[in-house]
Amino acid sequence: MMDLEEIDSAIQKMIRQLGAATKQRRQESFNVKEKIGFKDLVTSVDKDNEQFIDRKIKELDPDCQIISEEGFGDDVSRLQGHVWIVDPIDGTMNFVEQQRRYAIMIALYIDGQPTLGYILDVANNQLYHAWHGHGAYVDGQKLQQPADSGLHDSLVTINGGLILSGRGQVRQIAEQARGLRMYGSAGIELTDVITGRLGLYLSWLKPWDLAAGRVIAEELGLVVQNVDGSRPDVLSSNLVLVATSQAAQDIHQLVN
Repeated sequence: MMDLEEIDSAIQKMIRQLGAATKQRRQESFNVKEKIGFKDLVTSVDKDNEQFIDRKIKELDPDCQIISEEGFGDDVSRLQGHVWIVDPIDGTMNFVEQQRRYAIMIALYIDGQPTLGYILDVANNQLYHAWHGHGAYVDGQKLQQPADSGLHDSLVTINGGLILSGRGQVRQIAEQARGLRMYGSAGIELTDVITGRLGLYLSWLKPWDLAAGRVIAEELGLVVQNVDGSRPDVLSSNLVLVATSQAAQDIHQLVN
């Protein structure tokens, strides 16, 4: 098996190549189907991307396990060893309808610890990546920890379904923030928190929605936790807050 430095380099090269191919396929014919309703889409590009990523990862890391959104990975129940988590297109609705604000995301967790994370903003060809203990980067330029802004001084992004349902006192959170934004892609929203363009992201996230962004966010000293303050479970869905320390404290004062 390759060492982590070699794996990191290979994944960066692979995800950029796949991003270019995905952008090209958006101009071609592809199939679109509903998963559990008209607001939850999957395309043939999602499926092809996932099979490609899973195959390449197995070539690089043969003894690993893979969790991937469209079901081509492994049935993972334990986090021992190398576990890769893959989102072949994050923001499929945006991919179909807007041709922007969608991402490809890949992460490696070793014995349950966030280790490598990659978010490719496909439309803008920007790669955000981190290796635990080695810094976080965008296109090879090192990122600095965002300013520790509080809720009143921050634009925030909150999942649209949470806003509509009012769950978790989200309306109160939105009202206390400087402004509310919604993009429809966890990966793109996470990159805005990572770069300080947003102070907070709150959403119900599945493993592939959070895994890569968590690696990068934690490397930059941001808070990644469930709304109740516990650590997210890598293998399940969680109501997750990714935020500056001060914004996280402000949220806890509002909801507790």
